Amino acid sequence: MWSEESFAKFSYLKDVNMSKNGKNIAYVLQKVNIKENKYENTIVIESPEGRKYIEDASMPRFSPDGKKILYLKTDETRKKSDLYVMDLKSMTSKRLVEAKSIKGLDWHRDSRKILILISKKLEDEDLYYDDQVPAWFNGEGFRDGEKFIIEIYDTEGEVSIEEFEDERVENAFWHGDSIIYSRRRTEKLFVNYDIVKRKNGKRNTMLENVPFWIADTNGDKILLLGKRGKKYMTEHNYLYVYDGEIEEVNEKYGLDTMNGKIDSEGNIYALVMNRGYVILEKYTKGKRKIISKEGYVYSFSVYRGRVAFLKMSDVELGELYVYDGKTNKVTNYNKEILKKLKPRKYTHFSYRSFDGKEIDAWYIKPARRGKRPLLVFVHGGPKGMYGLYFHYTAQLMASRGYYVLFVNPRGSDGYSEDFAMEVIGATGLGDFKDIMRGIEELKKRENIDEKRIGITGISYGGYMTNWAISQSDIFKAAISEQGISYWLSSYAFSDVGLWYDKEIIGENPLENENYRKLSPLFHVDHVKTPVLFIHSLEDYRCPLDQSLMFYNLLKERKKEAYIVIFKEGEHGHSIRGKPRARLKRYRIFVDFFEKKMNDKEFKIEEALGGKRNE
Repeated sequence: MWSEESFAKFSYLKDVNMSKNGKNIAYVLQKVNIKENKYENTIVIESPEGRKYIEDASMPRFSPDGKKILYLKTDETRKKSDLYVMDLKSMTSKRLVEAKSIKGLDWHRDSRKILILISKKLEDEDLYYDDQVPAWFNGEGFRDGEKFIIEIYDTEGEVSIEEFEDERVENAFWHGDSIIYSRRRTEKLFVNYDIVKRKNGKRNTMLENVPFWIADTNGDKILLLGKRGKKYMTEHNYLYVYDGEIEEVNEKYGLDTMNGKIDSEGNIYALVMNRGYVILEKYTKGKRKIISKEGYVYSFSVYRGRVAFLKMSDVELGELYVYDGKTNKVTNYNKEILKKLKPRKYTHFSYRSFDGKEIDAWYIKPARRGKRPLLVFVHGGPKGMYGLYFHYTAQLMASRGYYVLFVNPRGSDGYSEDFAMEVIGATGLGDFKDIMRGIEELKKRENIDEKRIGITGISYGGYMTNWAISQSDIFKAAISEQGISYWLSSYAFSDVGLWYDKEIIGENPLENENYRKLSPLFHVDHVKTPVLFIHSLEDYRCPLDQSLMFYNLLKERKKEAYIVIFKEGEHGHSIRGKPRARLKRYRIFVDFFEKKMNDKEFKIEEALGGKRNE
């Protein structure tokens, strides 16, 4: 049976890496340890000789000769990472370096030298300091005068050969005997970059102030990700090859690209968002081939036409697949637990919205028959995307007897760039109508209890939850997580607000009426729905003030509102928070909807399964 603890029974695969000879495949296998409140990471190596394991390790990177592998061991107590190299024949390791925060690793083609990208902060014991914006960044904390060190290290001699420093380094690679890296520009921090090359101690800017960053290199050509003439973060990204000139790879197909790789023979691979799927594509001499069409591919590695990738679906968590002319499934870690839990498949439908625009939606049928309540989930973004991926909370609520509805309103990813850009300066208008129309369409198809409809979402989904209950009375209960309630303070306070909020709400925030008109805070008097706010203290993307302000104003007006503030966890705390916090969140989530959808009193002690501490 499903329960709030079921997430701890799953195996989670991530960060797949294939050796340069194509023989070995490594990935990180993550398990949840609720008792010790931690995640346990093991590197699994699939080899011709069978499986091999490296315990308490992450970030596997094979050497070009396929004989060695780099990996990290992270000590949360010391807040340090140790970098190791292992000989794959003897399976013995040696420790190379210790660093506070290792952001990237790359082998030189000689299988001896490595490149290490390290973040270094001021780290005064009494203060943080910065002279640039943003002063903090979600998941990383205060920038604190952050600099980046690129170190060249000899794994045989165990000595640092060279190191140099730069600011705002996004990633770094070996490119033959040179080092290349992407460096963010300050004036358009999340759009424009410099592509820098360094060789023999000399620095040269290859491309200056361009809307591309480095996705990969095969030592001959550089693969770039971005878009020609890009002005807004909301615009799509595509792949381009740089070899003295910038050549388009997949812009003509018009779909947003998440990631790309180029192999030694010049074949290019990409993860592309497409109407609820993340598909894996290959481009060879201008020809496009789809390797994996259905499901949600989220990590991949390539070698001469052989591709290892991790893919999930609506009813299956991520597993390892290998494509070598045909696709074979390699792992099945979650087979037995999923056989017992029987997750429910999504049903797709599409409909015409208020202006005739076609909108995609999916829903999960409940485990119980008869007239049943409905929960509307709203994705993050706005440029997020629902589709064929495993949604734990939704499956949990479906097992409790709820219909669950997912809608991709205008502004969502996976469609044309024009579709994504429709929310620019109009967030909360057409997209909200798309969601409301989706509810009406589902009511025509299924036996929905119209008096028991709830709504929930995280980030933009939290904003849309706040907006929905201030614009409509149809919702019986709402849970708003990490959402926005006041766009002006978000613009000035969020780590990306100075750029992103000006895109989706409008320029000139201090004068633009949208910053008030589209803020749920100024519609607080219209709210009649009981609402629970869930926020984490370390969220720097949508900071705590957003939920706290809305909560305070609702309480001042004697409306039914509750707030839960997790002491740890960043913006993605619902999936990246500590296991114990995640468990409590699931319990609170389920209990609130179970109580409020049935006109019962919500008590946090009951949700947590205990009593208040005396």
